[in-house]
Amino acid sequence: MSQFVNILRKKWFKVGVVIFVVFYLAALTFIYWAMRQPPEEFGRVMSKLPAPVVFLAFPFEALWMKARAGALKVGDPAPDFSLSRQDKTGAVQLATLTAQQPVVLVFGSYT
Repeated sequence: MSQFVNILRKKWFKVGVVIFVVFYLAALTFIYWAMRQPPEEFGRVMSKLPAPVVFLAFPFEALWMKARAGALKVGDPAPDFSLSRQDKTGAVQLATLTAQQPVVLVFGSYT
């Protein structure tokens, strides 16, 4: 009888491990999908998840770097984009500026 119980325990343990792995991979895939969405959507998804669990249970930084890497290489021209002016009087497009003169893009803070 105890041999039967041991076999049953091993079987249920294996089933539990498989269920855990499937759930973990599904959650990992979902988080990776969310990281590839626009920032607003990613923020909406992350606001619903328990932050300590996400940051501790998943390779968050590695996923983030892979999801947001992009395809640009050193020396490639910056992709064209359009931004609204701060005073809301219109928009500025990168292609228009680069046609007139060289443009330097600075992302960061001077504080």
